[in-house]
Amino acid sequence: MLRYIAILLCLPHIALANDLATHWSYKGKTGPEHWAELDPQYRVCKIGRSQSPIDLTDSNARGEVEFTASYKPLPMTIWNNGHTIQLDATNSGALTEDGKDFPLLQVHFHDPSEHAIHGKHFPLEVHFVHRSADGQLAVLAVLIDEGKENPELAKIIQHLPRQSGEPQKIDGVEFDPAALLPKSLESFRYSGSLTTPPCSEGVAWHVLSTPITASADQITALSEVMGENNRPVQAVNDRLVIQPKQ
Repeated sequence: MLRYIAILLCLPHIALANDLATHWSYKGKTGPEHWAELDPQYRVCKIGRSQSPIDLTDSNARGEVEFTASYKPLPMTIWNNGHTIQLDATNSGALTEDGKDFPLLQVHFHDPSEHAIHGKHFPLEVHFVHRSADGQLAVLAVLIDEGKENPELAKIIQHLPRQSGEPQKIDGVEFDPAALLPKSLESFRYSGSLTTPPCSEGVAWHVLSTPITASADQITALSEVMGENNRPVQAVNDRLVIQPKQ
C-alpha cells in the first residue's frame, strides 16, 4: 500500500486548464466527447488509460494511508472562469501525505458530481487542487448531497459572479476551505487525471467517502450560474483503486 502511494507522488509537472488557450466546453461540438479533437494538447483525453473521474464502486482494494488537510481562512477571492466557480486559495494551507506538502492552490465546483458511487451522482462536488513545490498535483474531492444548509457555501453564493471574468477580491469576507470538509477524511484513493483539458494524467486523487450537505436552494444557486459542468465517468482499466477500511 505504501508503495502505491509513493507511485502517486512521483508525478510529472502538470499544467492546469486555466493555462490553456483552445476553447472547450461541456456541451456540443466542444464538449467532452470532442475534447481530444480540439487541440493536440488534449489528445490524452481520448487515449489516456488513467482518466478521471471514475465510478468509485470499481474500487479493488481496501486500506488506509493517513494524510492531513490543514487549511486556514483567507480573504475571499472568487471568480467565474467560464467553466466553474473558483476560489483562489494560495497561502491557505496544504495537504500533507507521506511527509510531503501539497500547498492548496484553488477550490472549485462541479454540477452534478463528477465521481459516482454505484452509478449515483451527487448534486455537487467540490475539488481542492494542490500542487507541490516540484509541480505534482493532488486533488481532494468532496461530494455534496442535499440536506442541511452549509454556512460556508452561503458566503460563497452571496458573492457568486454570474458572468465570466477576472478574479474578484471581496473586501471584509473570508473564505475558510476547512469549513467545506466533513469530519472524517477517510477517502477513496487512485491515480487519475485532470477532469478538464488537457486531461493530464498522474494526478493523485483523494475522494472523501463522507459527503457534506447543502440546501436545495444552495444547490440551485450554484447550478444556475455554472450549468452542468461534469465530465462523464471514465474506464478504470487496470488501475488500483483503494477504498477505506470498513
